[in-house]
Amino acid sequence: MAGHSQFKNIMYRKGAQDKKRAKVFTKLIRELTTAARSGLPDPNANPRLRAAVLAARAANMPKDTVERAIKRGAGGEGQENYEEIRYEGYGPGGIAVIVEALTDNRNRTASEVRAAFSKASGNLGETNSVSFMFDRVGEIVYPAAAATPEKMFDAAVEAGAENVESDDDGHHVICGTDDLNAVRDALEKSFGPPSSAKMVWKPKTLTAVDGDTAESLIRLLETLEDNDDVQNVYANFDMTDEAMSRLSA
Repeated sequence: MAGHSQFKNIMYRKGAQDKKRAKVFTKLIRELTTAARSGLPDPNANPRLRAAVLAARAANMPKDTVERAIKRGAGGEGQENYEEIRYEGYGPGGIAVIVEALTDNRNRTASEVRAAFSKASGNLGETNSVSFMFDRVGEIVYPAAAATPEKMFDAAVEAGAENVESDDDGHHVICGTDDLNAVRDALEKSFGPPSSAKMVWKPKTLTAVDGDTAESLIRLLETLEDNDDVQNVYANFDMTDEAMSRLSA
C-alpha cells in the first residue's frame, strides 16, 4: 500500500470493522456522548460533535440512536465519565503506533494496551515517544464519486487546505488543525457533507513491512482496534496491496 494515500495504511480494516457493527456502534456512542458532554449539544456549534455525527452516519447508525447518545451526554446522564488518553509505542519492526482511547478505567485500558504491545513483541512507551514521527492535521474525506481529483484539489486549496490525496477509495483533504472547520464548511457548499472530518495523526514517513513482521503488526493493530476503549489507531507502516490482501483474508 504505497503511493497516493498514506491513510490507506491506517484505515486498512474499515471493511472488516463495518462487519462488527455492534462494536463500532459502542465506540461511536461513547464519542457522541463525550462530545455532547464536553460542549454544546448542537453539532453545528460543536465541531467535535459534528465529526462524531458524520462518523455515525457513515457507519449507518440509526438516527434515534445518535439522538439518544447526544441527549445522554448533554444531560449528564449515566455514571460513565470517559477520560481521553493517548498511548504511544513501537510495534513489530519498529513501527510507530499511536492509540487514542476513551476510558472509564485508566488502569484497565493501560494494562490491556500494554499487553497487546508485549504479545506482539512491541513495547509501550511514554507520551510523545513516537508522536514526533507524525503530524497532527485535519483530514476531510469525500468518496471518489464526489468530484474529480482536479476539481477537489482546486476547491480544497482555495478553501485553505494544504494538500489532497486522491485515489480509487476517495479524496483525503489535508489541512491545518486550526483550519479544519473552515475548510470543511467551504467544501460542504460545493460537495455536500463529507464522509468524515476530524483531526488525525498523519505519519511523516512510512516504513515498509512484509512477511512475519507484517503479520505480527496486523495482529497488534487488530487487537488494539477490537478493544472497546480504543477509538483510533495510527501507524507509520507501508505494505503492498498483495501482502495486505493476503493477511486480511
